[in-house]
Amino acid sequence: MTTGHETAAASPAKEGGAAPARPPAGPSADERRRARLSRRWQRDMRWSPYAFVSPFFLLFLAFGLFPLIYTGWASLHQVELTAPTDMNWVGFKNYTRIFDDDFFWNAAKNTLTIGIISTVPQLLMAMGLAHILNYKLRASTFYRVAMLAPYATSIAAASLVFVLLFGRDYGMINWVLNQVGIDNIDWQNDKWPSQIAVSSIVIWRWTGYNALIYLAAMQAIPQDLYESAALDGASRWKQFLHVTLPALRPTILFTVVVSTIGASQLFGEPLLFDASKGASGGSQHQFQTLGLYLYEQGWVNQHLGRASAIAWTMFLILIVIGIVNYVISRRLRASS
Repeated sequence: MTTGHETAAASPAKEGGAAPARPPAGPSADERRRARLSRRWQRDMRWSPYAFVSPFFLLFLAFGLFPLIYTGWASLHQVELTAPTDMNWVGFKNYTRIFDDDFFWNAAKNTLTIGIISTVPQLLMAMGLAHILNYKLRASTFYRVAMLAPYATSIAAASLVFVLLFGRDYGMINWVLNQVGIDNIDWQNDKWPSQIAVSSIVIWRWTGYNALIYLAAMQAIPQDLYESAALDGASRWKQFLHVTLPALRPTILFTVVVSTIGASQLFGEPLLFDASKGASGGSQHQFQTLGLYLYEQGWVNQHLGRASAIAWTMFLILIVIGIVNYVISRRLRASS
Protein backbone atom coordinates (compact mmCIF):
# COMPACT_ATOMS: atom_id res chain seq x y z
CA MET A 1 0.00 0.00 0.00
CA THR A 2 1.42 3.30 -1.06
CA THR A 3 1.12 6.37 1.08
CA GLY A 4 0.19 9.75 -0.28
CA HIS A 5 3.62 11.11 0.48
CA GLU A 6 5.28 8.48 -1.69
CA THR A 7 2.78 9.07 -4.48
CA ALA A 8 3.45 12.80 -4.42
CA ALA A 9 7.20 12.24 -4.53
CA ALA A 10 7.01 9.90 -7.44
CA SER A 11 4.70 11.93 -9.61
CA PRO A 12 7.12 14.75 -10.50
CA ALA A 13 9.56 12.21 -11.90
CA LYS A 14 6.86 10.94 -14.19
CA GLU A 15 5.63 14.36 -15.25
CA GLY A 16 8.81 16.45 -15.78
CA GLY A 17 11.79 14.86 -14.05
CA ALA A 18 14.95 13.45 -15.66
CA ALA A 19 14.52 10.44 -17.94
CA PRO A 20 16.14 7.21 -16.82
CA ALA A 21 19.68 6.64 -18.20
CA ARG A 22 19.96 4.62 -21.42
CA PRO A 23 22.78 2.17 -22.19
CA PRO A 24 25.47 3.71 -24.47
CA ALA A 25 24.98 3.00 -28.14
CA GLY A 26 27.72 0.91 -29.94
CA PRO A 27 29.95 2.31 -32.72
CA SER A 28 28.26 2.79 -36.02
CA ALA A 29 29.10 0.78 -39.11
CA ASP A 30 31.03 3.70 -40.56
CA GLU A 31 33.14 4.05 -37.42
CA ARG A 32 33.88 0.33 -37.40
CA ARG A 33 34.93 0.50 -41.04
CA ARG A 34 37.24 3.44 -40.33
CA ALA A 35 38.80 1.65 -37.37
CA ARG A 36 39.36 -1.45 -39.48
CA LEU A 37 40.98 0.59 -42.25
CA SER A 38 43.15 2.39 -39.70
CA ARG A 39 44.43 -0.89 -38.30
CA ARG A 40 45.08 -2.19 -41.80
CA TRP A 41 46.95 1.00 -42.71
CA GLN A 42 49.09 0.72 -39.58
CA ARG A 43 49.96 -2.89 -40.38
CA ASP A 44 50.73 -1.92 -43.95
CA MET A 45 53.02 0.92 -42.89
CA ARG A 46 54.76 -1.36 -40.43
CA TRP A 47 55.31 -4.50 -42.49
CA SER A 48 55.24 -3.46 -46.16
CA PRO A 49 58.86 -2.16 -46.17
CA TYR A 50 60.02 -5.61 -45.07
CA ALA A 51 57.94 -7.20 -47.81
CA PHE A 52 59.51 -4.89 -50.41
CA VAL A 53 63.09 -5.74 -49.42
CA SER A 54 62.46 -9.42 -48.74
CA PRO A 55 63.15 -10.57 -52.37
CA PHE A 56 66.70 -9.25 -52.10
CA PHE A 57 67.36 -11.04 -48.83
CA LEU A 58 65.80 -14.26 -50.10
CA LEU A 59 67.98 -14.17 -53.22
CA PHE A 60 71.01 -13.25 -51.12
CA LEU A 61 70.39 -16.19 -48.78
CA ALA A 62 69.95 -18.58 -51.71
CA PHE A 63 72.73 -17.39 -54.01
CA GLY A 64 75.06 -15.47 -51.67
CA LEU A 65 75.14 -16.60 -48.07
CA PHE A 66 74.43 -20.30 -48.58
CA PRO A 67 77.17 -20.77 -51.25
CA LEU A 68 79.58 -18.83 -49.05
CA ILE A 69 78.92 -21.03 -46.02
CA TYR A 70 78.91 -24.22 -48.10
CA THR A 71 82.20 -23.25 -49.76
CA GLY A 72 83.75 -22.60 -46.34
CA TRP A 73 82.56 -26.03 -45.16
CA ALA A 74 83.82 -27.73 -48.33
CA SER A 75 87.23 -26.08 -47.94
CA LEU A 76 87.72 -28.14 -44.77
CA HIS A 77 87.08 -31.41 -46.62
CA GLN A 78 88.55 -33.43 -49.42
CA VAL A 79 85.81 -33.45 -52.06
CA GLU A 80 85.98 -34.09 -55.76
CA LEU A 81 83.81 -32.77 -58.58
CA THR A 82 82.90 -36.32 -59.61
CA ALA A 83 81.38 -37.02 -56.15
CA PRO A 84 80.45 -33.69 -54.51
CA THR A 85 78.49 -35.36 -51.70
CA ASP A 86 81.39 -37.55 -50.53
CA MET A 87 83.35 -35.39 -48.11
CA ASN A 88 86.35 -36.44 -46.03
CA TRP A 89 87.35 -34.11 -43.19
CA VAL A 90 90.90 -32.78 -43.61
CA GLY A 91 90.74 -29.59 -41.53
CA PHE A 92 93.04 -26.83 -42.80
CA LYS A 93 95.07 -29.15 -45.02
CA ASN A 94 93.67 -27.57 -48.18
CA TYR A 95 94.85 -24.14 -47.00
CA THR A 96 98.34 -25.30 -46.06
CA ARG A 97 98.58 -27.17 -49.33
CA ILE A 98 97.75 -24.19 -51.53
CA PHE A 99 100.15 -21.98 -49.57
CA ASP A 100 102.91 -24.49 -50.33
CA ASP A 101 101.92 -24.56 -54.00
CA ASP A 102 104.21 -22.57 -56.29
CA PHE A 103 101.42 -22.20 -58.83
CA PHE A 104 99.28 -20.40 -56.22
CA TRP A 105 102.00 -17.85 -55.51
CA ASN A 106 102.65 -17.46 -59.23
CA ALA A 107 98.95 -16.72 -59.74
CA ALA A 108 98.99 -14.29 -56.81
CA LYS A 109 101.98 -12.41 -58.25
CA ASN A 110 100.40 -12.33 -61.69
CA THR A 111 97.19 -10.98 -60.20
CA LEU A 112 99.14 -8.26 -58.40
CA THR A 113 101.18 -7.19 -61.42
CA ILE A 114 98.25 -7.29 -63.85
CA GLY A 115 96.19 -5.35 -61.30
CA ILE A 116 98.84 -2.62 -61.05
CA ILE A 117 99.45 -2.46 -64.80
CA SER A 118 95.72 -2.19 -65.50
CA THR A 119 94.52 -0.06 -62.58
CA VAL A 120 97.05 2.79 -62.52
CA PRO A 121 96.87 3.79 -66.23
CA GLN A 122 93.13 3.16 -66.23
CA LEU A 123 92.38 5.58 -63.41
CA LEU A 124 94.82 8.20 -64.69
CA MET A 125 93.25 8.12 -68.14
CA ALA A 126 89.76 8.18 -66.60
CA MET A 127 90.67 11.26 -64.59
CA GLY A 128 91.99 13.04 -67.68
CA LEU A 129 88.93 12.17 -69.77
CA ALA A 130 86.58 13.27 -67.00
CA HIS A 131 88.46 16.58 -66.70
CA ILE A 132 88.02 17.16 -70.44
CA LEU A 133 84.34 16.21 -70.42
CA ASN A 134 83.76 18.52 -67.47
CA TYR A 135 84.16 21.49 -69.82
CA LYS A 136 81.29 22.64 -71.98
CA LEU A 137 81.64 20.68 -75.19
CA ARG A 138 79.40 20.22 -78.17
CA ALA A 139 77.70 16.82 -78.29
CA SER A 140 78.81 16.12 -74.72
CA THR A 141 76.01 13.57 -74.31
CA PHE A 142 77.37 11.61 -77.26
CA TYR A 143 80.84 11.48 -75.73
CA ARG A 144 79.46 10.31 -72.40
CA VAL A 145 77.49 7.53 -74.05
CA ALA A 146 80.54 6.57 -76.08
CA MET A 147 82.50 6.23 -72.85
CA LEU A 148 80.18 3.44 -71.76
CA ALA A 149 80.35 1.54 -75.07
CA PRO A 150 83.42 -0.53 -74.09
CA TYR A 151 81.82 -1.35 -70.73
CA ALA A 152 78.69 -2.59 -72.50
CA THR A 153 80.72 -4.78 -74.85
CA SER A 154 80.95 -8.44 -73.87
CA ILE A 155 84.25 -9.79 -72.57
CA ALA A 156 84.31 -12.45 -75.29
CA ALA A 157 83.99 -9.93 -78.12
CA ALA A 158 86.56 -7.57 -76.61
CA SER A 159 89.05 -10.38 -75.97
CA LEU A 160 88.65 -11.70 -79.51
CA VAL A 161 89.44 -8.28 -80.96
CA PHE A 162 92.50 -7.83 -78.75
CA VAL A 163 93.75 -11.32 -79.62
CA LEU A 164 93.72 -10.25 -83.25
CA LEU A 165 95.43 -6.97 -82.43
CA PHE A 166 98.20 -8.65 -80.42
CA GLY A 167 98.83 -11.52 -82.85
CA ARG A 168 102.53 -12.29 -83.21
CA ASP A 169 102.67 -12.66 -87.00
CA TYR A 170 99.56 -10.83 -88.16
CA GLY A 171 98.56 -8.44 -85.38
CA MET A 172 98.22 -4.72 -85.94
CA ILE A 173 100.28 -3.89 -82.84
CA ASN A 174 103.33 -5.72 -84.16
CA TRP A 175 102.77 -4.18 -87.59
CA VAL A 176 102.94 -0.70 -86.05
CA LEU A 177 106.04 -1.66 -84.06
CA ASN A 178 107.68 -2.97 -87.22
CA GLN A 179 107.21 0.45 -88.80
CA VAL A 180 109.48 1.95 -86.14
CA GLY A 181 112.08 -0.84 -86.30
CA ILE A 182 110.91 -3.10 -83.44
CA ASP A 183 110.79 -6.83 -84.11
CA ASN A 184 107.68 -8.92 -83.56
CA ILE A 185 106.73 -9.51 -79.93
CA ASP A 186 105.18 -12.78 -78.84
CA TRP A 187 102.35 -11.25 -76.85
CA GLN A 188 100.84 -14.57 -75.79
CA ASN A 189 103.90 -16.56 -74.74
CA ASP A 190 106.22 -13.99 -73.18
CA LYS A 191 105.51 -13.07 -69.56
CA TRP A 192 105.48 -9.27 -69.49
CA PRO A 193 104.05 -8.73 -72.98
CA SER A 194 101.20 -11.14 -72.22
CA GLN A 195 100.39 -9.38 -68.95
CA ILE A 196 100.46 -6.01 -70.69
CA ALA A 197 98.12 -7.34 -73.38
CA VAL A 198 95.66 -8.71 -70.82
CA SER A 199 95.84 -5.43 -68.89
CA SER A 200 95.06 -3.49 -72.06
CA ILE A 201 91.73 -5.32 -72.35
CA VAL A 202 90.86 -4.32 -68.79
CA ILE A 203 91.94 -0.72 -69.41
CA TRP A 204 89.84 -0.49 -72.57
CA ARG A 205 86.71 -1.87 -70.89
CA TRP A 206 86.76 0.09 -67.63
CA THR A 207 88.35 3.46 -68.36
CA GLY A 208 85.13 5.05 -69.62
CA TYR A 209 83.14 3.68 -66.70
CA ASN A 210 85.50 5.25 -64.16
CA ALA A 211 85.65 8.45 -66.21
CA LEU A 212 81.88 8.91 -65.80
CA ILE A 213 82.20 8.34 -62.05
CA TYR A 214 84.88 11.04 -61.85
CA LEU A 215 82.80 13.33 -64.07
CA ALA A 216 79.79 13.03 -61.78
CA ALA A 217 81.98 13.86 -58.78
CA MET A 218 83.54 16.84 -60.58
CA GLN A 219 80.15 18.29 -61.44
CA ALA A 220 79.23 18.20 -57.75
CA ILE A 221 82.12 20.52 -56.85
CA PRO A 222 80.84 24.07 -56.20
CA GLN A 223 81.85 26.52 -58.94
CA ASP A 224 82.55 29.14 -56.29
CA LEU A 225 85.76 27.33 -55.42
CA TYR A 226 87.03 27.60 -58.99
CA GLU A 227 86.00 31.26 -59.22
CA SER A 228 87.82 32.07 -55.98
CA ALA A 229 90.92 30.24 -57.19
CA ALA A 230 90.79 32.10 -60.52
CA LEU A 231 90.54 35.44 -58.71
CA ASP A 232 93.64 34.48 -56.74
CA GLY A 233 95.49 33.97 -60.01
CA ALA A 234 95.51 30.15 -60.05
CA SER A 235 95.92 28.57 -63.47
CA ARG A 236 93.73 25.68 -64.63
CA TRP A 237 96.45 23.21 -63.68
CA LYS A 238 96.69 24.64 -60.16
CA GLN A 239 92.91 24.64 -59.89
CA PHE A 240 92.96 20.98 -60.79
CA LEU A 241 95.64 20.20 -58.22
CA HIS A 242 94.33 22.30 -55.34
CA VAL A 243 90.57 22.27 -55.93
CA THR A 244 89.56 19.26 -58.01
CA LEU A 245 91.83 16.57 -56.59
CA PRO A 246 91.15 17.33 -52.89
CA ALA A 247 87.41 17.28 -53.57
CA LEU A 248 87.73 13.96 -55.42
CA ARG A 249 89.66 12.11 -52.72
CA PRO A 250 86.69 9.97 -51.56
CA THR A 251 85.78 9.16 -55.17
CA ILE A 252 89.37 8.30 -56.05
CA LEU A 253 89.57 6.01 -53.04
CA PHE A 254 86.33 4.35 -54.08
CA THR A 255 87.51 3.69 -57.65
CA VAL A 256 90.87 2.39 -56.41
CA VAL A 257 89.17 -0.08 -54.08
CA VAL A 258 86.63 -1.22 -56.68
CA SER A 259 89.35 -1.60 -59.33
CA THR A 260 91.52 -3.55 -56.88
CA ILE A 261 88.64 -5.90 -56.10
CA GLY A 262 87.95 -6.33 -59.81
CA ALA A 263 91.63 -7.05 -60.50
CA SER A 264 91.74 -9.70 -57.76
CA GLN A 265 88.77 -11.45 -59.41
CA LEU A 266 90.06 -11.15 -62.99
CA PHE A 267 88.95 -14.19 -64.95
CA GLY A 268 87.37 -13.69 -68.37
CA GLU A 269 90.10 -11.61 -70.02
CA PRO A 270 93.05 -13.95 -69.31
CA LEU A 271 90.94 -17.04 -70.00
CA LEU A 272 89.93 -15.86 -73.47
CA PHE A 273 93.22 -14.19 -74.38
CA ASP A 274 94.74 -17.61 -75.07
CA ALA A 275 91.79 -19.97 -75.24
CA SER A 276 93.94 -22.86 -76.46
CA LYS A 277 95.72 -23.00 -73.09
CA GLY A 278 92.47 -22.82 -71.13
CA ALA A 279 92.73 -22.05 -67.41
CA SER A 280 96.51 -22.51 -67.32
CA GLY A 281 97.00 -18.87 -68.26
CA GLY A 282 99.53 -19.38 -71.00
CA SER A 283 102.06 -22.06 -71.82
CA GLN A 284 104.08 -21.28 -68.68
CA HIS A 285 101.25 -19.90 -66.50
CA GLN A 286 102.67 -16.46 -67.23
CA PHE A 287 99.32 -14.65 -66.94
CA GLN A 288 97.34 -17.08 -64.79
CA THR A 289 95.40 -15.12 -62.15
CA LEU A 290 93.87 -16.33 -58.91
CA GLY A 291 90.51 -16.62 -60.64
CA LEU A 292 91.99 -18.88 -63.31
CA TYR A 293 93.88 -20.89 -60.70
CA LEU A 294 90.64 -21.46 -58.77
CA TYR A 295 88.86 -22.56 -61.96
CA GLU A 296 91.71 -24.88 -62.88
CA GLN A 297 91.72 -26.59 -59.49
CA GLY A 298 87.94 -26.93 -59.24
CA TRP A 299 86.74 -27.64 -62.79
CA VAL A 300 89.82 -28.92 -64.60
CA ASN A 301 91.56 -30.90 -61.86
CA GLN A 302 88.18 -31.49 -60.15
CA HIS A 303 89.45 -30.73 -56.63
CA LEU A 304 86.47 -28.87 -55.18
CA GLY A 305 87.87 -28.79 -51.64
CA ARG A 306 91.06 -27.12 -52.77
CA ALA A 307 89.15 -24.72 -55.02
CA SER A 308 86.93 -23.78 -52.07
CA ALA A 309 90.01 -23.00 -49.99
CA ILE A 310 91.29 -20.75 -52.78
CA ALA A 311 87.91 -19.00 -52.95
CA TRP A 312 87.92 -18.34 -49.22
CA THR A 313 91.52 -17.09 -49.39
CA MET A 314 90.45 -14.60 -52.06
CA PHE A 315 87.47 -13.63 -49.90
CA LEU A 316 89.75 -12.93 -46.93
CA ILE A 317 91.99 -10.82 -49.17
CA LEU A 318 88.96 -8.74 -50.16
CA ILE A 319 88.05 -8.30 -46.49
CA VAL A 320 91.55 -6.96 -45.82
CA ILE A 321 91.16 -4.56 -48.75
CA GLY A 322 87.83 -3.40 -47.30
CA ILE A 323 89.38 -2.80 -43.87
CA VAL A 324 92.21 -0.79 -45.41
CA ASN A 325 89.64 1.24 -47.34
CA TYR A 326 87.69 1.92 -44.14
CA VAL A 327 90.79 3.06 -42.24
CA ILE A 328 91.99 5.32 -45.05
CA SER A 329 88.54 6.85 -45.58
CA ARG A 330 88.21 7.63 -41.87
CA ARG A 331 91.59 9.33 -41.87
CA LEU A 332 90.64 11.33 -44.95
CA ARG A 333 87.41 12.48 -43.32
CA ALA A 334 89.29 13.38 -40.16
CA SER A 335 91.89 15.41 -42.04
CA SER A 336 89.35 17.28 -44.19
